[in-house]
Amino acid sequence: MPDSGSRFRLRALRRAELPEGTIGLARFLIGKWVVHDVDGIRLSGRIVETEAYPVGDAACHAFRGRTARNGSLFLERGHAYVYFNYGMHFLLNVSSESSGRGCGVLLRALEPRDGIAAMQRRRGATRVQDLARGPGRLAQALGVDLRHDGVDLCAGGALRLAVSNEKTGRIGRSVRIGLSREAHRVLRFFERGNPHVSGPKRLRET
Repeated sequence: MPDSGSRFRLRALRRAELPEGTIGLARFLIGKWVVHDVDGIRLSGRIVETEAYPVGDAACHAFRGRTARNGSLFLERGHAYVYFNYGMHFLLNVSSESSGRGCGVLLRALEPRDGIAAMQRRRGATRVQDLARGPGRLAQALGVDLRHDGVDLCAGGALRLAVSNEKTGRIGRSVRIGLSREAHRVLRFFERGNPHVSGPKRLRET
C-alpha cells in the first residue's frame, strides 16, 4: 500500500525527531501527519491543531499521578494515549516526555488527505472541512478508539505519525479550549488560516 495518494512524499516519523518537551512537541506536530491503515483503507491527515499538557499542569490527566486509565501518558514520547471523554468521544493524544513523566499533546484537528470517503462514512458527514475539526471528530474519522491506547506511533505500525515535504503555514498560539483548570495558559497551537482548525473565530486568528 503506498504511503499517500498525495503529491507530497510521506515517511514514518522517528522518535529521535520528536522534541524532548511537551510544549515543543505540540508546536512541532503542526504540519505532521497521522496515518491509520484500517480495513484495507488508508486514513490520513495533516495535524493542524494541538494542545500541550505539560509537567505540573492541573488540566493534565496525569496531574495526580499514574492510574490504570492514564498509564500511556507515562510512556516515552511518541505513544498514543486514548481516552473516552464524557462518555461520548474518543480523544487521541501523544505522550510527550521521557518514560515515567506523565504529559501529553492532544491532537485537536486534522486536514484530511487519504480515505476521505471512508472518513465521511465513519462520521456521517459530507463536508471535508468538518470531518476532523475537533478532537472527537478526529478520532472518529481515523477509526481510533481504546484499542489504540498505548500504541507506539513511531514504530511504523498501522497507526503512526508521519512527515511529508509539504511546507507548514504560520503557526498561531492561544489559550486552550473548554478547560476550567489552568484555562489562562497559552498552550494551544494551530496552523493559521487553515479552515480545518477548530474553535471560535477569535481563537483561530491569534
